[in-house]
Amino acid sequence: MVSPAPLIPSSEFRPTDTLRGWLVTAVVTVIAAITRFTLLSYPTDAGTPVFDEKHYVPQGWQVLTGGWIEDNPAYGLVVHPPIGKQMIAVGEAIFGYNGWGWRFSSALAGTILVLLVVRIVRRMTRSTMLGAIAGILLIADGVTFVSSRLGMLDIFLALFATAAFGCLIVDRDQVRERMAKVAAEDRIGLTDYGPRLGVRWWRFGAGLMLGLACGTKWSGVYFIVFFGLASIFFDVAARRAYAVRRPWAGTALRDLGPALYALVFIPIGVYLATYWAWFASEAGVDRHVVGTKIGTGGPFSFVPDALRSLWYYSGNVLAFHEGLTNSAGNRHPWESKPWTWPMGLRPMLYYFADGDKIKGCGSGNCVKAVMLVGTPAIWWLAFPVLGWALWRAFVRRDWRYAVVLTAYGAAFLPWFATLDRQMYYFYAVALAPFLVMAVALVLGDVLGKSDNATERRTTGLLAVCIYLGLVIANFVWLWPILTAMPISATTWSEQLWLPSWR
Repeated sequence: MVSPAPLIPSSEFRPTDTLRGWLVTAVVTVIAAITRFTLLSYPTDAGTPVFDEKHYVPQGWQVLTGGWIEDNPAYGLVVHPPIGKQMIAVGEAIFGYNGWGWRFSSALAGTILVLLVVRIVRRMTRSTMLGAIAGILLIADGVTFVSSRLGMLDIFLALFATAAFGCLIVDRDQVRERMAKVAAEDRIGLTDYGPRLGVRWWRFGAGLMLGLACGTKWSGVYFIVFFGLASIFFDVAARRAYAVRRPWAGTALRDLGPALYALVFIPIGVYLATYWAWFASEAGVDRHVVGTKIGTGGPFSFVPDALRSLWYYSGNVLAFHEGLTNSAGNRHPWESKPWTWPMGLRPMLYYFADGDKIKGCGSGNCVKAVMLVGTPAIWWLAFPVLGWALWRAFVRRDWRYAVVLTAYGAAFLPWFATLDRQMYYFYAVALAPFLVMAVALVLGDVLGKSDNATERRTTGLLAVCIYLGLVIANFVWLWPILTAMPISATTWSEQLWLPSWR
């Protein structure tokens, strides 16, 4: 009996249709930009921001006009790190204090997010078609669409988390390419631990993006934890795939230290750097509390005063968030808990206007509304998609599903630890790109491999096309309540498909 030869990892480290890939990406991104930027300045509340824009838009303007800091806590709630508000300030610097100004950066972020999802799914699947499908799904997703058209923070968190994810996917391919080169030179077995892999700039880039995510919202920390674990398992899998004798020990010896540097210390450094203007200021919130509100001595007296002041400032922010609990009487008519987010069962009403002054719907009783709601044709499939992804990840050992589940879990699971806290559906914005990636992977399974029998491939392609048509039709149906188009009260009622949407 002849033993089978060991499996050799694929030498296909990236898609090969480079030109077509960029052309398709460009077309999908242009479509995304058209949807995100069209009528961007509409609606407003009599020329002022709507919903929670009322917090972040004035803060962005103050950042722009006050030395890139928020120096007056009475001006608004200073409860998040500065990056998101600085991003809003960039748009205001270009277009002024108006709808276009305070929403420009969000629309740009939402457009780039589509581009990233196209490239990431294309990279994971080695299929430009599936990358384009993922981009189309994200364009037609109500959650990212609405979030891209308002001056709030969550779209920036989603952008930076997705960018970090994409960097890790490229890093995985690059590691395997380097391992393949070592194997071709017959150097894998020179040590039990496998080769050193050199400088990994894409993992370094992931660290930068994670730092910016934390500099937008503290929930970016969850992505550091989950993505750090994913990176380590990528390294172990690569060493096992190329027959390193002690892959776990090799990863611990060769990869763990650099991973901690790139995915922990770099994000911490970037996060601190986002406070550069605050550190340089004299009037920043709690900038000089050492010696006034807190003493100069104690066991941490060796820490620079600026860092101690930031720690104090951050403690006050944390106390604010911890106090926003249901048990303390803090309730909001549109709040939701995380178990409702996968299917978008409790959306958010951002803007609503009715009355005699509302015209243009062909009825005497017109309504205008902006509702953050996930396109049901995408979001209502969340549990079947996640179930399939779990089976593919744990039974079929499909790394693509595993890493997408990891990212989805980073955006979702930590919120179950603080269920008493006030929560809202816009926290699920960071879920959207990873849900879309999972759906695209499932559609890839429906399509089947390109070398399948013609009838099987044709049937799969027909099913995928019908599904995409359904998603687009669903998005078009929701368009009026995503963009505040005037509709009749009857149409408004027809748009609210579930009792929990009211």
